[in-house]
Amino acid sequence: MRVLALGGSGGMGRFAVETSMQFENISQIFVADINADAAIAFSNTMNEKVSGFGLDVTDLDPLRKAMEDTDIVINTVGPFFKFGPPILEAAIETGCHYLDINDDWEPTLEMLKFHKKAESLSKTAILGMGASPGLTNMLGAAAIQELDEVETLYTGWTMDGATPEKESSQSGINAAMIHAVQQMTGKVRIHDDGVPKMVKPLKQVVVDFPGYGEFKSRIFGHPEAITFPHHFQSLKRSMNLAHGSGFGILKWIMRLVDWNILSVEKAAGIVQDLSSSIREDLETKGVETGIDMVRNSLDEPPSLYALAIGNKNGQKASCGTTFRASDLISMGEATGIPLACGLKLLVDGKITKSGVFAPEGAIDPKDFFKELDAISNLFEENSEIAASSSKFINIYKSWS
Repeated sequence: MRVLALGGSGGMGRFAVETSMQFENISQIFVADINADAAIAFSNTMNEKVSGFGLDVTDLDPLRKAMEDTDIVINTVGPFFKFGPPILEAAIETGCHYLDINDDWEPTLEMLKFHKKAESLSKTAILGMGASPGLTNMLGAAAIQELDEVETLYTGWTMDGATPEKESSQSGINAAMIHAVQQMTGKVRIHDDGVPKMVKPLKQVVVDFPGYGEFKSRIFGHPEAITFPHHFQSLKRSMNLAHGSGFGILKWIMRLVDWNILSVEKAAGIVQDLSSSIREDLETKGVETGIDMVRNSLDEPPSLYALAIGNKNGQKASCGTTFRASDLISMGEATGIPLACGLKLLVDGKITKSGVFAPEGAIDPKDFFKELDAISNLFEENSEIAASSSKFINIYKSWS
């Protein structure tokens, strides 16, 4: 299989490429970036499967030409509200499968409308195969599998230590930081009382998590809130949540944006500096926290989680799932490696549905976490993983 990696030398894409080039069923990876020198320089540090070239994704004719020479497109070019829909449409029309790390809920709604077209052409598109969405979706799907009926689904994570990669082809204010500001201002879409609703972000929500107890979190605009009800129509409530030590400051920053006193770009720069400062402080203190850290106790909220609430054996029940990793890994790794995992499942024939889906709509979480274990072994010598379990997921149940 030949893969076109759009933005493949960026802060997220480079980790997907570095991981995917080791897959047996991938023969070539073409790294495309608007910065041609960065794409070529990065590709030269990879193995013989990888080559780089310059490409402006807004120029549709060269984009389609590049797609015609490949089988699968992986897209890490943001912001997705601008680039997601046209790139997906071009991929489907040129006969390519497609995966991305889209974390904007607005274009997700638009991109899901391409489902019938992709299905009619026997093409598969997976939207949001990163950390959140991505890992959170797989955690949510795993929690749902433990219950007989589900009415509520929360996904959530901490903002502490979530900083952009230092090594990237992108310069200036990071697109992820701009995205964060946009999803904490204005109004965002959630699912409540069985219907979609537009609400102000950062509203406090109390989460009662098995094993952890209650903790406070806040609404953060993200695709999970809309894709879970799309794929699991019994859901009455679906929200994406975020917590962290900096929300007292963040609330005031977002108010200034809503009042048109502060621009989105300036606010994103402040958030970027604040996140970097928090991460440096955590690293200095040796505190294991952040989006993907191991928790040594249940005294604080999980770093990355999903919570399903419903019924089990005729009784009200809840199941919480958390993601864990053995080391302090970066935002780029936590996003790019799950994308590579989704790509591996697709090229190996483990994803069989045609159409456009969020991860929970087309991927069995057992397959995903098993593959994530196998991928991690590519980087670990003498690693032994039990075939029946994953080292990346903890499951907490309200019942014994």
